[in-house]
Amino acid sequence: MIQVNDRNIPESALAAEVQHHPAPTLETARTEAARALVVRELLLQEAWRLEVEPSDSIPSEAKEEALIRALLEQEIALPELSEENCRRYYDANKRRFRSPDLFEAAHILFAAAPEDEEKRHEARTRAAAALELLREHPERFSGLAKELSDCSSRDQGGSLGQVARGQTCSELETFFYALEPGQIAPEPVPSRYGYHLLRLDQRALGETLPYESVRERIADYLRQQSWQRAVRQYIQILAGQARIEGFALDAADSPLVQ
Repeated sequence: MIQVNDRNIPESALAAEVQHHPAPTLETARTEAARALVVRELLLQEAWRLEVEPSDSIPSEAKEEALIRALLEQEIALPELSEENCRRYYDANKRRFRSPDLFEAAHILFAAAPEDEEKRHEARTRAAAALELLREHPERFSGLAKELSDCSSRDQGGSLGQVARGQTCSELETFFYALEPGQIAPEPVPSRYGYHLLRLDQRALGETLPYESVRERIADYLRQQSWQRAVRQYIQILAGQARIEGFALDAADSPLVQ
């Protein structure tokens, strides 16, 4: 049984909490559930000790949740976030603040499942034959897509429209960067879907966004990080002052600091 000071956390509460902590094993789920309950109990006991009263309530928020929120708002004071902090973070993390790379491309898919070797060999052979024809007549790409492609994009002549990095399979994206606009990939491109004949139509590489356009996003992120650190430290202090039996609390991994 887990005990926090003079209050027990019954097995029934632990069993009920487990369902909120999906994990690869039941043991891991029980550990996460126990941590959540111990932290919750620490915070509630401190709120009762300080006679905290929630100033307002959020719709659907349970009474104990409101009490914990009021405690944290009362006891945790965050340092003022300066413009210098935001600018320093921006300068050190400019790669995070880029507009997406955009591509316009078209493909012809010869579908084959990854595990079907015979089908993949057949798809590769068909793709190679079509590619030979395209080398002589690249203007026939759209027509061949409508005739041969196993993708629904065949109705648009194989056009994938405008896509950003991460919206297509990585095998195709490699060629989005390697090809010149208007160029057809020199070999059929394998993917988990089969083999593709790929043509890049346009490419627009993203640019670093100006500081002013991301300043509020940075400020929100830094405030959240500061809040999480402060809550972790507060829970560590409470844990150090409490008598906890039946569980070793690591407050740094507390589920209540999100």
